[in-house]
Amino acid sequence: MTTSTVDTRADGTSEGTAEPSSKFEQLKARHPWLDHLVRAGGRYTEKHGDHYAAAITYFSILALVPLLMIAFAAAGFVLANNQDLLNQLSTGITNAAPPGLGELLNKVIQQAIEQRGAVGILGLLGALYSGLGWMANLREALSEQWDQRDDPPALLKRYGGDLVAMIGLGVALALSFAITAVATGASHGIARALGLEGQAWVQVLLTIAGIVVTLAANWLVFLWVIARLPREPVTLRSAGRAAILASVGFVVLQQVMTVYIASVTNSPAGAAFGPIIGLLVFANFVSRFILFVTAWAATMKENEREEIPEPAPVVVRPAVTVGRSPGVGATAGLLGAGAVLGVVGSILGVNGMRRNRR
Repeated sequence: MTTSTVDTRADGTSEGTAEPSSKFEQLKARHPWLDHLVRAGGRYTEKHGDHYAAAITYFSILALVPLLMIAFAAAGFVLANNQDLLNQLSTGITNAAPPGLGELLNKVIQQAIEQRGAVGILGLLGALYSGLGWMANLREALSEQWDQRDDPPALLKRYGGDLVAMIGLGVALALSFAITAVATGASHGIARALGLEGQAWVQVLLTIAGIVVTLAANWLVFLWVIARLPREPVTLRSAGRAAILASVGFVVLQQVMTVYIASVTNSPAGAAFGPIIGLLVFANFVSRFILFVTAWAATMKENEREEIPEPAPVVVRPAVTVGRSPGVGATAGLLGAGAVLGVVGSILGVNGMRRNRR
């Protein structure tokens, strides 16, 4: 009979007790929010969040060109129907530009106005192509963070779903902007009507109200992005909690990027390339932030999937059973018994033949 003993340490714990292997593991065990944050970071890395963010950033910048074309076309239609405004723009360019350059810029503007229809159509087609590419990468990235493992839909169905999702996102953004504008205008109008617009405490209240409205509008947009843009709909409860984190973080990110862009545009080179670099950095950080928040929502306890191990592959092998061969002694015994039986049979046969002759 064997016995086992467990040594007890001075602090009362035993050597067989499972303990965290490091201080960080102890912190994760003590603080569930930290453990959740680490699991979200692991999901983000495992599901290639940086690669998807790079693809989203690329299509975000690519979409600027057709959007600018649409803006130029819209400006061309406005200027073509307003000769006074066109004359003022031409005079301002001529006075501000160096000699000779003003005439060149005015010719470019005149050509843009004459070709506004073609520029607008090309801009719309380019915006549709780049917008669908942007939406497809965003939806694939969000679906990957949610660990949606179903096969992708057919090509036409996928493009149709991406187009509907892009329109829905546009509606959500328009609604967000409308809420912010209406709430801001209403608050200032009420303060003006009450004659309190110049009061310091009123300005503080208006600032706080503006922040609250902005957070609510951002929450609406992020709720749509996290809950409805993945290929498969997810629970609104988890998406709503993640959208709160996203709306607050986005406001902070906006302030940080405002300071960053202002710092990179101070030099002459920064004035030329700073806005483009700042836009690239901002788009990339926003993409990463959205994907990380989605990973945070997907790694909540209520959304974690139980990993079922795959069964081992079935291996079919032919079973061949080999009988045991008799030993030397058994073989000799069998031969001897056969010989005896043969002699007895021969004797019986001879006796039978003699009786038949008689």
